Amino acid sequence: MKVLKFGGTSVGSPERMKNLLPLIDAPEPKIVVLSAMSGTTNSLVEIASALYAKENDRARQLIEALDLKYQTVVKELFRKPETLKKGQELIRSHFEYLHAFRMDVFTANEEKAILAQGELLSTALVHYYLEENGIPSVLLPALNFMRIDENEEPDLQYIEQNIQVELKKHASVNIYITQGYICRNTFGEIDNLKRGGSDYTATLIGAAIHAEEIQIWTDIDGMHNNDPRVVEKTYPVTAISFDEAAELAYFGAKILHPTCVLPAQLRKIPVRLLNTMQPKAKGTLISEKSSGSAFTAVAAKDGITAIKVKSGRMLLAYGFLRSVFEVFERYKTPIDMITTSEVAVSLTIDNTRNLNAILTELKEISSVEVEGDLTIVCIVGDFAAETKGGALRIFESLKEIPIRMISYGGSEHNVSVLVKTAFKKDALVALNKGLF
Repeated sequence: MKVLKFGGTSVGSPERMKNLLPLIDAPEPKIVVLSAMSGTTNSLVEIASALYAKENDRARQLIEALDLKYQTVVKELFRKPETLKKGQELIRSHFEYLHAFRMDVFTANEEKAILAQGELLSTALVHYYLEENGIPSVLLPALNFMRIDENEEPDLQYIEQNIQVELKKHASVNIYITQGYICRNTFGEIDNLKRGGSDYTATLIGAAIHAEEIQIWTDIDGMHNNDPRVVEKTYPVTAISFDEAAELAYFGAKILHPTCVLPAQLRKIPVRLLNTMQPKAKGTLISEKSSGSAFTAVAAKDGITAIKVKSGRMLLAYGFLRSVFEVFERYKTPIDMITTSEVAVSLTIDNTRNLNAILTELKEISSVEVEGDLTIVCIVGDFAAETKGGALRIFESLKEIPIRMISYGGSEHNVSVLVKTAFKKDALVALNKGLF
């Protein structure tokens, strides 16, 4: 069985939904994971924000505007009166549900229930469209088997057990449709896997059912060797390893959710990145096999803050680094890059929510310098210890770019440099010219 995930742009209009038909309607069994229609989650976030602010009139207007959009979608998607009626009843039911939140106290739990509506709508609409075209399919409610634990991490054992229960109920069907992104928490409340979580849903399901292959369908033909929004003449990478893909996803390659590689990697299930607009394009295959290239691709991650922690007592002192890292652990703030010297440690973070509290604690043990508006540029490839000349080509390419930090040797697949965000485009263009 394969798992096919389609993102928001792939189901972003009635026409796009119709174009899924030839991709889905094939004899082999498959689970189809769908995101919300593009723009829907943003609209639902706006609605939730208005409800939090107790702006009931604004919330009503936002709900009505989204309702009108979906009414138009239904009219364009369905041609048979009976399916059109089902679609209209579906829309009415969901938007009555949204209006009901205006009548009561609004909390974080209610917000998550609101955010789930986009995926519930898109999956039902595609299921009805397949039904209208005589293609048997089953709607698998993700809320029946997707769950996160008390640490907000996916409970793979629970998912594995419960999705099998759902599949056995409809053993004769080849097409199963389910929601990406949404799940339940340990209390049974509606929750989610955060933004981009539909990719994560797909790989978790793939791991749970030991899928033959996981396909992530988007609006770009695979993972490119550089950012096509910034650099001209990029190209899709044909094959890449799990480790390389994870590095690129974490450091800015938007086509893939950073956390989604691990479940597939654990079960050694290949992941294929494909383009719904060009379904015959090769795309990118992610597997255990390395790309075999000295330089595979480049990605960039913005919104980085650098923190330099310096202590006059660090020389020959033990326990200093532990004290520093414990501060970040207490505030659950991940560190991206790190470099050390005899008397200082410099590191970067992308989550500044608790920055002031972190700095207050760090100043109790050291002097601290902070710099913002930075970007990590990540060069991914084969940088095994015996590889020669790789660093020379990278830094020769960047000779005109001021570099704030370098991370080299922590991974066989990643060399990272920190630059001011103002130099990001210059750095990506220079690397594209120098490496590819």
